[in-house]
Amino acid sequence: MSPLPDHCQVAIVGGGAAGTLVALRLLEAATAPMRIVVLEPAATLGQGVAYATDRAEHVLNVPAGRMSLWPQRPGDFIDFLLADGQDEGEAQLAHRFAPRRDFARYLQQRLAQVRAGSMATLEHRRLRARSVERTAQGLLCATLEDGSQLQAEDIVLACGNALRPLPVRGAASLPASMRVDAWDLPALARIPPQAAVAIVGTGLSMADTVLSLHAQGHTGPIHLLSRHGLLPLPHDPAHARSTLLDTEALLGEGLRARMRRVRAAARQAARLDLPWQAVMDEVRPHVQALWRSLGEADQRRFLRHVVRYWDIHRHRIAPHVHDLLHTLRARGQLRVRAARLELAMAQGRCLRLSAHDAHGHPFALDVDHVINATGVELRVQAMRNPLLEQLQGCGLASPGAHGIGLDCQVDGRLRDAPGQAQPDLHAIGSLRIGSLWESLAIPELRVQAGEIVGALIQKRVERNEERVGAGEE
Repeated sequence: MSPLPDHCQVAIVGGGAAGTLVALRLLEAATAPMRIVVLEPAATLGQGVAYATDRAEHVLNVPAGRMSLWPQRPGDFIDFLLADGQDEGEAQLAHRFAPRRDFARYLQQRLAQVRAGSMATLEHRRLRARSVERTAQGLLCATLEDGSQLQAEDIVLACGNALRPLPVRGAASLPASMRVDAWDLPALARIPPQAAVAIVGTGLSMADTVLSLHAQGHTGPIHLLSRHGLLPLPHDPAHARSTLLDTEALLGEGLRARMRRVRAAARQAARLDLPWQAVMDEVRPHVQALWRSLGEADQRRFLRHVVRYWDIHRHRIAPHVHDLLHTLRARGQLRVRAARLELAMAQGRCLRLSAHDAHGHPFALDVDHVINATGVELRVQAMRNPLLEQLQGCGLASPGAHGIGLDCQVDGRLRDAPGQAQPDLHAIGSLRIGSLWESLAIPELRVQAGEIVGALIQKRVERNEERVGAGEE
């Protein structure tokens, strides 16, 4: 006779920033005993891909003043930094781009504080979930990688980010020492200072990679390759604000009209000596509503023609990081090229990348290492996540719009294969990009976590009331 599965009220799959935020909010909101289990193989909660770095040069991509875990307590991260012994004043800290390791410590400290006073219990199990099925009793049952099972009244998927594969034929056949993932910090640290490297991808992961190489004294050439050769743009050092956009009007327009309106606002800002960044920041709180209000054809048009330009304006970098990239380019160490990669092939101790430039002309690049900095994989079918594949295979989940993430209600409940929202299976973060578009940053994650937890607590209250009404103890 097989043992009965373990049981909890809420299982959270993934213990990075998103999963930890859900756990923190549950601990904070619990008004009765509740068992919460976080399934996360890493030893420490609250890190994930974004915050696992311990390198001081890896800074947040937004000022610290926007990084509180609580919307109603906007200065909470600043309070943490001040208590941590930072010698800058509150106003200076609010505009500072703090190391990401500081944010990880902040999240962990706040989790511990809330946990100590909670009516709920939190258990961190260092295991992955391999499958989730629905039992005859209607509960969800997760099978873990060690073969054990965990039944849960609700499951929250906080699977985090997956790196896109290197987009070049032959990459998988390269020796491991030549092929490095940008998120693999120990592998980056092993690259010799004089080595010639090619970084594929020119977004935020590239910026982190260049910072790492520079910090470890890299002197060799660094080639940046991407389809369009566009680099992230900087934040405005003055943090100016704008009220030039009629966001209500944007919601009623198609993509082309919206783009014209945003460009016109940027031109008006320039005439008023305001930076274009202020206009983008004005759009920022409305991105989810703008995405949802676009028709399917306009969403496809955005993904095909606009997204690469959107990304460099929306996902900006700290001014000092932008200055470093500019300095390295000016002295010739950093070289940027728009290219379509065709083939990667080892040749003795180096490797050759064959490509075509933006004009269709072929060229070859000989380097010692190629670094995959292509960024976050959006297509759920390409995430190489056994759990997500199983959920789709058994009909508990289906791909989101345009194959991006999973199909979700606006409140984060997953839709099954027939399109019905499930009351006990939820998603947060990257799995909701298809339905929300803006779904990775802390401001969005903290709202999503609050909404999911509010629904979970309300459901438990209603269940308890039903039991009392039925005369159950």
